[in-house]
Amino acid sequence: MTPQASPAAFGHANSAAAGLLGLPLAFVALPLYVHLPHWYATHYGVPLAALGAVLLLSRLTDALVDPFMGRLSDRLYARAMPAVFGAAALAALCLALGFIGLFFPPTRWTTQGSQTHLLLWVAAMLTLSHLAYSALGILHQSWAALLGGDALQRSRVVTWREGWGLLGVLSAGALPALVGMEGTVWVLAVTLALGLWAWSRSIRPVMHAQAEASESTGSLTLPWRFAAFRRLMGVFLLNGIASAVPATLVLFFVQDQIQAPASMAPWFLSLYFAGGALSLPLWLAGIRRIGLARAWLVGMGLSVLTFAGVSLLGAGDTAGFAWACVLSGLALGADLAVPGALLTGLIDALGFRARAQGAFLGWWSLATKLNLALAAGTALPLLGLWGYAPGSQTPAALQALTWAYVLLPCALKLCAALGLYVFFVRPRSLV
Repeated sequence: MTPQASPAAFGHANSAAAGLLGLPLAFVALPLYVHLPHWYATHYGVPLAALGAVLLLSRLTDALVDPFMGRLSDRLYARAMPAVFGAAALAALCLALGFIGLFFPPTRWTTQGSQTHLLLWVAAMLTLSHLAYSALGILHQSWAALLGGDALQRSRVVTWREGWGLLGVLSAGALPALVGMEGTVWVLAVTLALGLWAWSRSIRPVMHAQAEASESTGSLTLPWRFAAFRRLMGVFLLNGIASAVPATLVLFFVQDQIQAPASMAPWFLSLYFAGGALSLPLWLAGIRRIGLARAWLVGMGLSVLTFAGVSLLGAGDTAGFAWACVLSGLALGADLAVPGALLTGLIDALGFRARAQGAFLGWWSLATKLNLALAAGTALPLLGLWGYAPGSQTPAALQALTWAYVLLPCALKLCAALGLYVFFVRPRSLV
C-alpha cells in the first residue's frame, strides 16, 4: 500500500506545516557559502585559496553522494516512518553540530594560529554539514513525492516548501549582522526542531499505510532508463544554469554596468527573493488554470523578456535594475513551484512512488547542486575570454559583461523553453 493524501486532509495548512523544514535547510546554506570564507579570513587569517579548495572538494563530495542518499531514503521508507524520522532527527542534529563547529572551532587552534588544523577542522565540519543537509533534504522531498495527488496538490506542497526556503534565505542574509553568529546558530537549531516537529504533526491525518520495498530501490541508474526523466533533467539543468549565471555575475553587473553603490547590492537581492516569495500564490493560481508545464513555460518567457530589458540599462539605472530584480523574482516563482511537482508527477506516472522515489530525487539533488558550479564554470571563463576583468568599465568590457549576464542566460533559457514545449507542453504528458 502507498501512503495517500486526500485533498481535504492535505490542504494549505498541512502543506505549510510539512514545508516548514525548508526554512532551516535554506537558512543554513547562505552562511556556509557567503559568511564562512569571510569569517575564517578575517577572524583566523586562513588563506582564501586554501579555504576555497576545501569548499570545492567538500561540495563535490556532497554532490556525488546524493544518489546514494536517495537509495538510502528508499530503504528507510520501505521500513517504517519511525525509521525515517529517526534518520531525519539524526541528520538535523549533525547539521546543527556541524554548523556550530564551523563558526566556533576549538580555541586551542584559533589562539595558536594553527592553520593546518583549522583547515582540517573546516573540511571535517563542512563535510558533516553537507552530508547531513543532503540526507535531511532528500528524506523530506521523498516524503512529498509519496503523497501523490493531482498537479495542484503536488505544486502546493512544493510551493510551501520553497516559500519557506525563500524566507530562510532572506533571514540568513540579515540575521548574522543583526544578532551575530551566536544568535544565528540558535535560530538554526530552533527552526530545525520546529521544522521536524511540524513535519511529524502534518503527516498524521494522511499516512494510512506504509510503503513497501521494491527490488528497484537497489539501482542507482534506474531513473536514467526512462526518456521522460532524461528529458526533464535536461530542461531542469538548462534552466537552472540559465538562472545561476546571473546569480554568479550580479555583483559584477551592479558594480560596473549599473555603477550602483555597493550598499545597494543586498537590496537588489532582497527584491529578487521577495518577488519570488510573493509570486508563489500567483503561480499556484496559474497552475490551476493552465497546468504545470505551461505555467513553467510562461515563467521562462517572463525571465527572457526581463533580461532582454536589462541589456538596455546603463550607469545610474538603479530604478530600472530594481524593477528587473522584482520581475525576475516573479519568474523565479515558477522555477520554484513547478519543476519539483513535475518530477513527483513523473515518478508517480512511471509507477515508482513508494518504490524508488529516492533514486530519482538523489539525481535531482545532484543536478541542483551542479547548476551553480556549471554556471560559474561557463560564465567566468567566457568573461575572461571576451575581455572583461572586475572593475573594468570600458565599452568593450561592459559589452562582454552584458553578453555574459544577459545573452548567455537568455540563450540557455530559450533552449530550456524549447525542450519543455517539445517534450512536455505539446504532448501534454510526462511519459
